[in-house]
Amino acid sequence: MWVSNQSSLDGFILLGFSDRSWLETPLFVIFLVAYLFALFGNISIILVSRLDPQLDSPMYFFVSNLSLLDLCFTTSTVPQMLVNLRGPKKTISYGGCIAQLYIFLALGSTECILLAIMAFDRYAAICKPLRYPIIMNQRRCIYMATGTWISGFANSLVQSTLTVLTPRCGQRVVDHFFCEVPALLKLACTDTHVNEAELNVLAALLLLVPLFLILGTYVFIARAVMRIRSAESRWKAFNTCASHLLVVSLFYFTAISMYVQPPSSYSRDRGKIMALFYGIVTPTLNPYIYTLRNKDVKAALRRALAKEFWVRTR
Repeated sequence: MWVSNQSSLDGFILLGFSDRSWLETPLFVIFLVAYLFALFGNISIILVSRLDPQLDSPMYFFVSNLSLLDLCFTTSTVPQMLVNLRGPKKTISYGGCIAQLYIFLALGSTECILLAIMAFDRYAAICKPLRYPIIMNQRRCIYMATGTWISGFANSLVQSTLTVLTPRCGQRVVDHFFCEVPALLKLACTDTHVNEAELNVLAALLLLVPLFLILGTYVFIARAVMRIRSAESRWKAFNTCASHLLVVSLFYFTAISMYVQPPSSYSRDRGKIMALFYGIVTPTLNPYIYTLRNKDVKAALRRALAKEFWVRTR
């Protein structure tokens, strides 16, 4: 096995859309702008959630975790993609590919679980308002967030290891923008049914189970919201939940279309488009979805900007 993978130690060639060279410059601009927006949006959410005392709540604790995750998510792939889009060489080192594979999968797995925990937080806040401070106390929130990150990285360790150990017989050309499990499994020169079965089982656990839990949670939330008499309170609850549901839809359905099927059945370009969507588009949009639809976050941002302006003009 070591001999069959020896040539890959020199690195991999990432094709991306190199067969459509006219797309590379527009894609470079789009990815660069998206990455800058992702950096600005996610860093702003993290800072505001940490510094503004009015956002010191479980909801914004988990939102800041999501922003940190999305910040790392985009950084694990986009800089390398930008280098390959502008440079003549479309390569990535062997170590860089393995690191990218592990980190990207770990962060994606973590986000699957984190979104389910955020749905539970909304359920506790809306359906159990009197017990909410007890249910979602600070220690429990920290334990839940820590468990989420550990679970995501543990899942990635299993999947990444099995993927890396699959014999590739010297094949180095990856038909993708970055190193991802389905793309690397396509390089295998042996039967990959065991890997594909393992991938589907873990994908079902990390994608379908949390998704069904989220949908079930929102059934109870919808019932509780409809019983709220105050129109203003009902609208606030609906607005907060709508932001979370939009994030869930953007992430889960694109990820499911990639991972809950055998990698051998992926179409050539569809897989790339889906990966770009949940790997770049979703992490870029998440902070703006929460910001633009949330009065508390917008008010906190205004207070932070006003404070900064006051300090500079003294």
